[in-house]
Amino acid sequence: MLRYVSRRLLLAVPVLLGITFIVFAMVTFAPGDAISLMLGSESANPANVERLREELGLDLPWYVQYANYMNRLLHGDLGRSITYGRPVADQIAQRFPNTLLLAVSASLFALIIGLPLGVLAASRRNTVVDYASTTGAMLGVSLPNFWLGLMLLLFFGLRLRWLPIRGIGDLSTGVWSFVSHLILPSITLGAALAALLTRLTRSSVLDVLGEDFIRTSRAKGVPGRLVLFKHALRNALLPVVTTFGMQFGALLGGAVITETIFSWPGMGMLAVNAIKQRDLPVIQGTVLVFALSFMVVTLATDLVYALINPRIRYE
Repeated sequence: MLRYVSRRLLLAVPVLLGITFIVFAMVTFAPGDAISLMLGSESANPANVERLREELGLDLPWYVQYANYMNRLLHGDLGRSITYGRPVADQIAQRFPNTLLLAVSASLFALIIGLPLGVLAASRRNTVVDYASTTGAMLGVSLPNFWLGLMLLLFFGLRLRWLPIRGIGDLSTGVWSFVSHLILPSITLGAALAALLTRLTRSSVLDVLGEDFIRTSRAKGVPGRLVLFKHALRNALLPVVTTFGMQFGALLGGAVITETIFSWPGMGMLAVNAIKQRDLPVIQGTVLVFALSFMVVTLATDLVYALINPRIRYE
């Protein structure tokens, strides 16, 4: 196991190097000028633009800029924001917990809805329950999250005034205040994943229910609920865990739209604002953290396999 983890970590290094280079190239060679945007494109003094460009090293050839960036990165320095003048690492450290909180709450929502509904649909195949869960899952996958988020915001936030429509809650003002700010963004972000898990759990459980060991368990008189949840669901979880792990990594990087709709102060909004301002260090830092998070989640998913199915061993 330790050898497998070490090999995966070593393989992550060239991937991260490739990501840093691709992001650097896309931002550096894009039209426009970050210094002019920062100072104001119309009122910027050309002398000030050139002076600031030299101070930030943006007058150097691109390969020198990239080498300098990688040198700082190897020393744990993600650079300093061109727009705000603050260390990028500080901004990411401030925003990343909010995005992680949103992704975790959206995943919990998806698991609470998707797993029981998928198992229920599989155990009641070709019944009203099965058809209803299938229809709900199709709607969840089909509805774009920006539309769903706006509808939830308009109905529950503005019309009924049950839930707050923007910002993040503060635990010092009460648990309900904190939780209420999470509900609408979590549903918006987790609806598609809940629908996907419902469909996947249903099909996986149906496959396992047709296996010989399930028929043997039933022939031996094992209660139906025990067969369903202990034997069938456990053996059906591997594809579900794979999908959940991949989608959780995508939630971390894909929360941009949800954070924008609900003014959630997370990494997504930080990245969007950085792209608008051509803030190269912040863009590189956020993309790097997103990529690193995705790889960590993928590795954790692989390790969970061994816990679910003891027959899996990593060499």
